[in-house]
This record gives sequence, structure tokens and C-alpha cells, in this order.
Amino acid sequence: MHLAVRTSGADESFLLELLNTTPIVDGEQHDVLADPGTARHWLRAYGGTGSAVERRHTVAARSLLQALVREHARVSDVAALLNGVSSRPSTSSDGVEWGLDVPEPRRLAVRAVLAWDVLRRTSPGRLRPCGNPDCALFLIDRSKPNTARWCSMAVCGNRMKARRHYERARAGR
Repeated sequence: MHLAVRTSGADESFLLELLNTTPIVDGEQHDVLADPGTARHWLRAYGGTGSAVERRHTVAARSLLQALVREHARVSDVAALLNGVSSRPSTSSDGVEWGLDVPEPRRLAVRAVLAWDVLRRTSPGRLRPCGNPDCALFLIDRSKPNTARWCSMAVCGNRMKARRHYERARAGR
């Protein structure tokens, strides 16, 4: 299987969607990929086959990448996910293009790792967990000053601001 090394905005979107498949709903963490039928549909929507083996590899990559973004893992831990993946050059009228040979069931997992690595190197600190401690989602901060703190200003940002306002008002009594 050949997978181009270049990543795109689509790969960043895929990475963020994958990281955000474990949201907290009504105070409980849910796993969108836990149900085989839902996972099959999700994986196919991102170009996968939807197989159980692909799901297992993709979930393993998600767990590791979530831990890396939260700084609960080391970059060297990615090596196991990339075991057996090789790169090779090809030429065209546009020049040299590097591709990867990836076992089919691991294609989406490797795609996520590559997207994370490109984002980590080209936009350090832009991929991060939501600043709301009651939220399990992630964000890619595309703002110029790199100051975004919440996955959603309308949801988490509003909740955090309301919470701080309530705490200040209560302390002022």
C-alpha cells in the first residue's frame, strides 16, 4: 500500500476528528469507536476499510496521540506504531515524491501519526487539549497569537468564563 508522505489540511482535520472521538457527554466519557458498526462507518468515512483490525490499530494510535498531546507519553513511544513502515521515492514531472509502504490495516493509524508529527514540527504547541478540565476534546489553534484555550468558545469557553465569574462573585460576598 502506498501512502503519500505529504500531509494536508485534510490530514489535520482527520487527526483532530480522531483525537475527538472520546468526548465527555453528560459527565461520562464516550468512545465513538467502541461500537463496531459506528467504528466501521467512521473508518470508511476517512478512507479506511472499516475492518476490526484497522479499528484496533486506529484506536491504539488515537490513545497514544492523545497521551502525547497531553504530555503523558514520549515521542519515542510512536516507534511501535511505525514498526514495519518503510519509505520510498518515486519521480514524476513534478519532481521526487516520497511515499510510504504501510500495511493496509494500519494505514489510518500511520496517517494520524504523520499528521501529528507534521503539525508538531510546523506548528509547535498549536495542537492541545481543551482548557476546560471537564472536557476531553482537543483543538488546533490557528489564531495568530496562539492563545485559543477551548475546543469551542460557545461551549467550553462560555462555561469556563461563567464559572470564573461565579467564583469571583461568590468570593466578593
